[in-house]
Amino acid sequence: MRMPLVALLLASLPAPGRTADKPKGAVSVLYAGSLVNLMEKDLGPAFEKASGCSYQGEGKGSVALARMIKDGLRRPDVFISADPKVDELLMGKAHGDEVRWYGLLFRNEMVIGYNGKSRFADRFAKAAAGQTPFYEALEAEGLRLGRTDPRLDPKGYRSILLFELAEKHYRRPGLTAKILGAADNPDQVFPEEQLEARLESGQIDAGIFYRNEAEERGIPYIALPRQINLGDPALDQKYAEAEYVDSSGKTFHGGAIVYSITIPRNAPHHDAALAFVEFCLSDAGRALLKKHGLAPMKPVFTGEPPAELRAAP
Repeated sequence: MRMPLVALLLASLPAPGRTADKPKGAVSVLYAGSLVNLMEKDLGPAFEKASGCSYQGEGKGSVALARMIKDGLRRPDVFISADPKVDELLMGKAHGDEVRWYGLLFRNEMVIGYNGKSRFADRFAKAAAGQTPFYEALEAEGLRLGRTDPRLDPKGYRSILLFELAEKHYRRPGLTAKILGAADNPDQVFPEEQLEARLESGQIDAGIFYRNEAEERGIPYIALPRQINLGDPALDQKYAEAEYVDSSGKTFHGGAIVYSITIPRNAPHHDAALAFVEFCLSDAGRALLKKHGLAPMKPVFTGEPPAELRAAP
């Protein structure tokens, strides 16, 4: 009988109280920019306290981070992506064999966050209360909408996917072009790490966010129907009807929003990286995910995990 992979994972890594096997040094984590509050305020410091290792984190758009790894600009110990498809950009000989496996961590969903002091606040509040469809609030003349770059960030292409789904759900052909314009519309596209600040400072009236971002920052938001918010794995087949093709010709299909974790092949501090993965999967780590509005998942793995994670015969 083969031991379940998650059980082996937890059994094969150093237990939190085991000092003899504790890793030493620092762990460098590149993570999706939507996780800044989670990583820097809670998960990173909690890992340091539990493990004795130091933590260094950097958050940006997941696609941008993958390109930095591929180009040799970063050598992280751990990579947390907002989309498992991004890990696949680093897998295989054609992509430098930088990543050989990844595991699923937690789920999220898309929302429309807005500035409560915006001159359009009443329109947003009505949509948030379900009195009008969300897209009607965004059709106001002069409204400034913000989103991230679909070429660099999964949230960016997911913003396009949710509007394509909305076109079908509400039977409003042309809605995507009407609200978003071109995929790389310079009037709307901003770096992921700036979007929340631009909303809170009033530079934009509304933005497309993940739910955890809005809840962490106390940003009022419009919740979207499950048929379009990319938050329900049971609707993956429906979500897949929407697609985005980037400038390189790669196609991204809609799917439930799932974040993944991996240890790149050339991680400088492999033992510390394993300890970090263990902490993310522990009860303490999962509690922190829930605190930040994220839904932990069973850690199903794809690819070839390192020897320490392989199921015993």
